Amino acid sequence: MHYTIIVHDPGHYSDASLTALEFCRALLRAGHDIVRVFFYHDGVSNALASRVAPQGEVDLTKQWHSFAEASGVELAICVAAALRRGVLNAEEAARYERPAATIDAAFTIVGLGQLVDAALSADRTVTFAS
Repeated sequence: MHYTIIVHDPGHYSDASLTALEFCRALLRAGHDIVRVFFYHDGVSNALASRVAPQGEVDLTKQWHSFAEASGVELAICVAAALRRGVLNAEEAARYERPAATIDAAFTIVGLGQLVDAALSADRTVTFAS
């Protein structure tokens, strides 16, 4: 079965982002396919390379990064939501005259069309929100 995952949780309000990550891992272990993980609204904060988890808490950006490297699953973030929250790749940083990119290398900035495409390609779309 093919899944698209949508994450709205930034990872510090609730356990929804961590639950989404564990769900993704379980899907792959069970032999399913993930079309794309799409981070939307506050969920784009999971892509901030500058985010530091307090001692004793899970570093979700690092965990998502490791997941993407191990699985090859695309981690996509909404461009509009990313811009509002200061999550920028090098191209967007230059376009808006900001000093540096802030996105973790495992994530890509995309438009909402990528979410629609992923949902249409999937058998199931599952959303995680706080």
